[in-house]
Amino acid sequence: MKNKANNWHERLNIIVETMREMSAQSDPQEMVADYGQRMQQLLPRERMLSLSRRGLKAPQFRITRYSGWTEPVNPWKQRDELPLLESGLLGELLYGGQPRVIEDLQVSAHDPAAEYLADQHSLVAIPLFDQGEALNMVVLSLSDAHGFEPDELPELVWMSNLFGRATQNLVLSAELRDAYEMVDREMQQVAKIQRSLLPAVLPEIPHLHLAAHYETSQRAGGDYYDFFQLPEGKWGLLIADVSGHGTPAAVMMSIVHSIAHLYPHQPVCASDFLSYINQNLCRRYTNESGSFVTAFYGIYTPEKRLLNYSNAGHCLPLLKHCGAGMVSAIEGARQLPLGVLEDETYTNRSHYLSPGDEIVFYTDGISEATSPEGEMFGTQRLDDVLTYCRHDADEIINELLSNLKEFTHGAPAADDRTVLVAKVT
Repeated sequence: MKNKANNWHERLNIIVETMREMSAQSDPQEMVADYGQRMQQLLPRERMLSLSRRGLKAPQFRITRYSGWTEPVNPWKQRDELPLLESGLLGELLYGGQPRVIEDLQVSAHDPAAEYLADQHSLVAIPLFDQGEALNMVVLSLSDAHGFEPDELPELVWMSNLFGRATQNLVLSAELRDAYEMVDREMQQVAKIQRSLLPAVLPEIPHLHLAAHYETSQRAGGDYYDFFQLPEGKWGLLIADVSGHGTPAAVMMSIVHSIAHLYPHQPVCASDFLSYINQNLCRRYTNESGSFVTAFYGIYTPEKRLLNYSNAGHCLPLLKHCGAGMVSAIEGARQLPLGVLEDETYTNRSHYLSPGDEIVFYTDGISEATSPEGEMFGTQRLDDVLTYCRHDADEIINELLSNLKEFTHGAPAADDRTVLVAKVT
């Protein structure tokens, strides 16, 4: 070969610089162009062709690159602009799938690729393999006969295929990045829709000051809270947690929201309301999916400061009696989660509250948050947050979130986290 870099130090420097440049590339088109320029120093040639039969049937193939083009075509983005040929010498070489050196090249004027090989008298064909098949090929040519040395063919095949794999990996990486960005944009829309199902503002309820915190572990999640204005000045309060995370949980959360708001009566009986949601979930949604929903529904009567409630396997709300200085769980009326058994019977319990009392409703993303050592936050640390009585519900949530952040060392939430605090006034 002519003008070949003969000194091994020179060749090594070229290879090292080529590898360094390739490792920094993120655009396959730019990487191929740079690689071609550098390889010219190691392997001089007058013309270079790249062929591909990917996605085509024999004997068709495309010219994906040609050193004679003044304007390169991007084969990944402008595929339809590439020349489509069939048969001929290049088709025979590509579909043959074997390395070839032709030392005395003779090309018929009727060959489909004649214009690309005109005046060329030696050729080397290097197949590029993907999944065991030669789907691509690099063809180098010179105007002199016997221009290539056959004993260098093994190195050419090896080096070219390594580069081909690197290029394909870069293409796949770009496709994966584009796909991820598209999915992420869709998930952002899902998250916006999901959050629109939550109360835009917290209601003003006599003798009750409210505050809420909602945080998903992914773009969208399965936690849910809601309020229902009821006759006689009463208010319904619902907090729920769908099993699982992410989009599936968000879809089920929206289903629960729809069922709850399609309840044919005013939800003035906690157990009846949960039974209705449970039956609809079991009949239509959860039997096949295996999903379930924990939920706590309470009905608050402001004038009596009375809470009637029913619990479908949900975390027990915590109640701080500021007058007595003690914290207890709101127990009783706790049955299976929603969506498990259609004929599950839910029951009611009642609890009178006093001015100054504090109630913390939460999902298990709070209590099961872990430290770097793997220890759970637990209910005791929730109790500790209620050690001192605060003036309003926001102070309680701020204290809880501060303690949680310190405990987890600020790690992202592994599960959806929802807290709803009610301060009785």
